[in-house]
Amino acid sequence: MAPSAAQRIVIENCAIATVDAGDTEYACGHLVLAGDRIESVGAGKAPEGLENVVRRIDASGHLATPGLVNTHHHFYQWITRGLATDHNLFNWLVALYPTWARIDEQMTYAAAQGSLAMMARGGVTTAMDHHYVYPQGSGDLSGSIIRAAAEMGVRFTLARGSMDRSEKDGGLPPDFAVETLDGALAATEETVKKHHDASFDAMTQVAVAPCSPFSVSTELMRDGAELARRLGVRLHTHGSETMEEERFCHELFGMGPTDYFESTGWLGEDVWMAHCVHMNDSDIAAFARTGTGVAHCPSSNARLAAGIARVPDMLKAGVPVGLGVDGTASNESGELHTELRNALLINRLGAHREAALGARQALRLGTHGGAQVLGRAGQIGSLEPGKLADVVLWKMDTLAHASIADPVTALVFGAAAPVTASFVGGRQIVDNGRLLTVDEDAVARSTREEAQRLARIAAQA
Repeated sequence: MAPSAAQRIVIENCAIATVDAGDTEYACGHLVLAGDRIESVGAGKAPEGLENVVRRIDASGHLATPGLVNTHHHFYQWITRGLATDHNLFNWLVALYPTWARIDEQMTYAAAQGSLAMMARGGVTTAMDHHYVYPQGSGDLSGSIIRAAAEMGVRFTLARGSMDRSEKDGGLPPDFAVETLDGALAATEETVKKHHDASFDAMTQVAVAPCSPFSVSTELMRDGAELARRLGVRLHTHGSETMEEERFCHELFGMGPTDYFESTGWLGEDVWMAHCVHMNDSDIAAFARTGTGVAHCPSSNARLAAGIARVPDMLKAGVPVGLGVDGTASNESGELHTELRNALLINRLGAHREAALGARQALRLGTHGGAQVLGRAGQIGSLEPGKLADVVLWKMDTLAHASIADPVTALVFGAAAPVTASFVGGRQIVDNGRLLTVDEDAVARSTREEAQRLARIAAQA
């Protein structure tokens, strides 16, 4: 729709953090949304004489930011929260794989609804899901996740995962919970061809995403990379999450994770890795040299005692870094806006201490950094004319934040701020902290019922 004919929404009287290349901010400014695009952003009131204005929002007391971008998640884990709470990663996986291996399409849909709802009501406008558990006979799991995202109204990337290394091959998942090499590649290709949209305003995209070095064969890693590049989509997997993984790679492949990834074609501007906690200087240099991105998941890294990722060093080297919720069995809150604060605080426990990250760096990780990692920085992640109208209005004049003069500091350092409005492509999906696209109470009931059903099935097994 041409801007002259587009319906316009005018937002005025708010502080604005654009997160553009110059970190432009306005203490009191305006945004004009025309159709699904941002038409203008600037100081003071909106331009006079705008046509087709269907709504004016007085956003006094608010901060406007780009919508948050989640770069790593496992939606299905919403129905196994609160389990194995005192385990490290490998023991946690061993404890939960027997349960996860019994998920079906109905469970996966409900879990996706719960995960998406929690993120969306907290300011996420672009979500992703790394789904890699495809038990035999479980139904159309990828389709159910994509359907849940479409109904929620969020922009979405499905990282179509896979595993072909089961217990009999020295892996962790049960034998019936993995796919064959050929089956995984064929199903992944089918998902890309059926669901991936490469257009500027795409609501659904698909990435090729074998689970991790210790749950897939080298053939699946190498062939998966070739498949992704033949189809023109991005690649995602877990990398360098724990010391146990480091030892595993050395024992099995004779090299560390980063060298292994490079040997299988898994470094490049079209690749992003989850976690990357245990990276040495040469690893970071390799990521910087190749443009490989990182999904930083501070809460999950802490929950599983994985360690503190070297985010300040990655950023200094030029590595693209975004934020991830990670699965809600290792980050039970399931919210991304809390990761802004946790990324800042946890990284200050590392070598750089108080100089590790600032409020604006944390906000950039959760917006522009995430867009960069997902390959969509030209469309989302900052408030600039011509970009998609993915915008969040945070209420900053309540008890929780009103006495903090700087709204960006208030958002990152303070309590989780209420979301008054969230727009995806100019369509409002949150109003005063409540979702407009789904019934939150119904989703809560459904997720509880499916969690109980899965627990019963797992217990009987």
